[in-house]
Amino acid sequence: MKRILIAGANSYIGTNLESYLLEYNASQGRELYQVDTISQRDSLWENHDFHGYDAIFQASGIAHVDTGAVSREQQALYYQVNCKLAVATAKKALEAGVELFIYPSSVIVYGDSAPYGKQRVINRETPADNPHFYGDSKILAERELSRLDMQIAILRLPMVYGKGSKGNYPLLVKLADRLPFFPDVQNQRSMIYIENLCEFIRQRIEEGRGGLYFPQNPEYTQTSRMVQEIAAAHGKKVRLLKIMNPLVALASRMPGRIGTMANKAFGSLTIDKHISGNAESYCLYDLRESIWRTER
Repeated sequence: MKRILIAGANSYIGTNLESYLLEYNASQGRELYQVDTISQRDSLWENHDFHGYDAIFQASGIAHVDTGAVSREQQALYYQVNCKLAVATAKKALEAGVELFIYPSSVIVYGDSAPYGKQRVINRETPADNPHFYGDSKILAERELSRLDMQIAILRLPMVYGKGSKGNYPLLVKLADRLPFFPDVQNQRSMIYIENLCEFIRQRIEEGRGGLYFPQNPEYTQTSRMVQEIAAAHGKKVRLLKIMNPLVALASRMPGRIGTMANKAFGSLTIDKHISGNAESYCLYDLRESIWRTER
């Protein structure tokens, strides 16, 4: 049996990981994983005994940022939580003899996606140099963690979606529920379904080895197709119309929030599949199955 500590109570990935590991125990008919969770909203976590754990998953973090509407005090909080808190947790784990520390980073370290009509592919040679404070807080955390003399698994995650997820996915659900028509834009996005991610993390726990990882679904996602699948899961039908694409192109060139949202929704950002390992080994569900599990 392996003992796992999730540092960060009530986080989206952490909560799902705990449920996934406990359900995995049930499916195997024996207790393969013992999972504990601690809150890091105050300093009480520092009194928790880290001895005896095989792996620590750093679930505490701040994401889904609107970089245009954040005060300096809030920016400082990103560095405090995403970097300083993570490093402090890893150092405590190191002192306690924990073998593996897992840090969920983000592809945000590479900056924004390509704008509408363009392609951007992330590979191992792509520099991580996002100047925005959110991405920079993740980059600094990765650098500090990599200096520690222990197994550090850094996960540069694309968009994570599933039941209860935040970010862009709930917006797509609203659009799929309300619109009979949607642009037929041929963009590509790397994404990962939450249960696929949890299986990936479980395998890293079993392996016990650090490194830089890029988990993703085996297929790239087209925003238009995702909206169609969400609508289908709700018993509705959305028609994709190329005639609407010029409106998207126009919106993508507008300054301010409209242009940002258009490029975020219909731009392309993919991770080279060669650096994601054998996705079929940890991806239990394809796009359609994952959406139906989420929506139904």
